[in-house]
Amino acid sequence: MTRQLVFLALFISFNLLSQKNALKVGIVGLTHTHVHGIFNSEKRGEIKIVGIVEPNKEVALAYTSQYKMPMSMVYNTMDEMISAVHPEAVSAFGNIYDHLAVVQKCAPLGIHVMVEKPLAVSLDHAKKMEALANKHQIVLLTNYETTWYPTNHEAQALLVQGIVGDLRKVVVRDGHRGPKHIVQNKEFFEWLVDPVKNGGGALPDFGCYGANLATWLNKGEKPISVTAVTQQLQKENHPNVEDEVTIILNYKNSNAIIQPSWNWPIGRKDMEIYGTTGVIYADNRHDLRIRMAEGYDGYKEQVMKLKERPAPYDDPFALFTAVIRKEVVLDPFDLSGLSNNMMVVEILEAAKKSAKQNKTIFLKK
Repeated sequence: MTRQLVFLALFISFNLLSQKNALKVGIVGLTHTHVHGIFNSEKRGEIKIVGIVEPNKEVALAYTSQYKMPMSMVYNTMDEMISAVHPEAVSAFGNIYDHLAVVQKCAPLGIHVMVEKPLAVSLDHAKKMEALANKHQIVLLTNYETTWYPTNHEAQALLVQGIVGDLRKVVVRDGHRGPKHIVQNKEFFEWLVDPVKNGGGALPDFGCYGANLATWLNKGEKPISVTAVTQQLQKENHPNVEDEVTIILNYKNSNAIIQPSWNWPIGRKDMEIYGTTGVIYADNRHDLRIRMAEGYDGYKEQVMKLKERPAPYDDPFALFTAVIRKEVVLDPFDLSGLSNNMMVVEILEAAKKSAKQNKTIFLKK
């Protein structure tokens, strides 16, 4: 009995210490349904949500009710929230166009920022955000669902080890049936199909995943050129934006094909890495295959079922906290990092230009 009491006391002390050291985070916007992630992450103990900015009280009430939080935590503006609760960091869950405004408000105050993918709607916005982050020495990260897939990290590690030889081609596919068919929240749908607030349609929404992964796998190398074709196959559902896209990135010794879609009957986020001696298939979050070439069309296949990565590499807000606390130093062109995501925005902007002008766009060195 005494041993149990001692264990209980240690457990309570550890939890209290975790809560005391938790990163004070404010949420800016609730119209992006990925916001459920930060509410669920708070239970881990690395972060503490101290305030929420959301002028739409109907939306705010829905979330505070679901997560049993008082409406007194909700503010109309960033100024009000920051003045009241003094967050160390904020996470933005509004439309992509507003990411710049969040950084403009927070960076001069020394408040760190994490945004949902992509970093910005344009290279102009991204450059302003980068300049502010560098000037005021804040952490500015971008969150992608695929950053937390153990398969992507195992695939990258196998590539670095030379298991499938030198990189020759990356194929990244991300898509679903389209927001009209799967998005339940009207406030999310409204800006997701807005060419200004989202910066486009399927091209930025899903194209950013492939650009992010290709930049990472190519160790930050800038593509020589970007070629893109866009289509609008569901004009009745998203009349102002593209919903079907193919992007080709041309590198010195390889290429990447990115396929974003709002037209696929089955949702998917997967990647193929072709080397000179084999292929790696990251089929989903946990399933990975390695095929080593044998003869013309033969191969030997290894199948892997991967577990979640260790903390803090299994959660965006745990990693955000660790980077701010200087417990983790991100590698150059890390998936979440600013350098990678500046490249992502440059690639996406070139892809939009390529599709509009019907020609290949060569990037400045």
